[in-house]
Amino acid sequence: MLLRCVIVAWMIMGICGTAYSENSEPIQLLVCEVLSGAFQEAGESYLEGVEYAVEEINSGGGLLGRKVEIVPIDNTLSPDVAVQKLSEYLQKSPVKYVLSGLGSHIALALSPLAKEKKFILFTYGAEADSLTGEKCNRYFFRTVANTSMHSGALAFWMVKNGYKKVFSIAQDYVLGRAATASFKKKLKELSPSAEFLGEIYHPIGEKDFNQHIQKMLASNPDIVFTPNWGSDLILLMKTAKAMGLKTKLAGYYLNDNGSLKALGDDKAIIGNFTAENYMVSIPTPENKSFVAKFHKDKGYYPILTRGKAYMATRFWAEAVKAAGKDEVEAVINAWEGLLFSGPAGKWYMRPCDHQTLMPIWIAELVKDNPFFDHAFVGTATNIPAKFIAVPCAESGCPGLEK
Repeated sequence: MLLRCVIVAWMIMGICGTAYSENSEPIQLLVCEVLSGAFQEAGESYLEGVEYAVEEINSGGGLLGRKVEIVPIDNTLSPDVAVQKLSEYLQKSPVKYVLSGLGSHIALALSPLAKEKKFILFTYGAEADSLTGEKCNRYFFRTVANTSMHSGALAFWMVKNGYKKVFSIAQDYVLGRAATASFKKKLKELSPSAEFLGEIYHPIGEKDFNQHIQKMLASNPDIVFTPNWGSDLILLMKTAKAMGLKTKLAGYYLNDNGSLKALGDDKAIIGNFTAENYMVSIPTPENKSFVAKFHKDKGYYPILTRGKAYMATRFWAEAVKAAGKDEVEAVINAWEGLLFSGPAGKWYMRPCDHQTLMPIWIAELVKDNPFFDHAFVGTATNIPAKFIAVPCAESGCPGLEK
């Protein structure tokens, strides 16, 4: 597969483009996201990232000379609702491009529909390995790290920093279990002498973490791994602080400003660690320019949700441009093997399973930071994809036939 490279000029975007035609039909991008309920804030934050990317695309002349139009669909964080609403939309209008966000269970429900109806489904938020593993298909693309990469980065960091006794806590659904399984596998691979002291799975939207923290206190780990997000992350951290757990957390989403702000307790935040494929504290010139421009334009920062959704949207747009036509099969062919350079480094769309390979960034939560008055991520360092990516032959993807 020929490697194609796209270098995005972040600071001049929207200045040099030609105007799109007002008379042409817009290119629709459906965003299937949770826009109501307990996790509404996270879903809306992701949507803001998509909106900013589309604003830039349209101000720069559109996509293939046409305006991009966002169509939000509230899935209420329910797979059944997601499939129902998208199916209803498909009955009245042709769909070529759908973005899936929060919840691997949502993407797993939509992926077979994408294959059946032959539209491109891509995600900035669904990380379960199986999506580009045993349940891969030609019409699904992942523009975020999978659980093997995300968990692998945290395991790599823990071993490098001498942690030996580990405990885990995760939400009891596909991502929580996949993330923990990947973490345990990588930890043992890198450090056979490491001890896994225990693991807890709890329902999404857990109301009481007391019994869970009690188990951690009894096992006395060096560090606690968690892929929790939203209210389950907030209450976990709050309860850990209240019950006197001194052990630090190392998690997927501890750089979520919404969760940290809602927690409202710097002492429960400082000293923990987090890993992601995007952080505002990435110290590259490209990211500093991107963050400054975003903040100037919007008045708020491109925290992980906005940043991840923004870059996923830009990556998709570059695939459409590379295809040169608004046709699903052409865009699929163009996206495979595409190299994209942006604020978080170089991203490569692997042809064998449609998993984006990218560096993972790790940072400590610190009091003093240039973004917020409360504790937030310090300067990020990266772990290159080559140390954490699962080879194609081991991904579980049987192939991407039409």
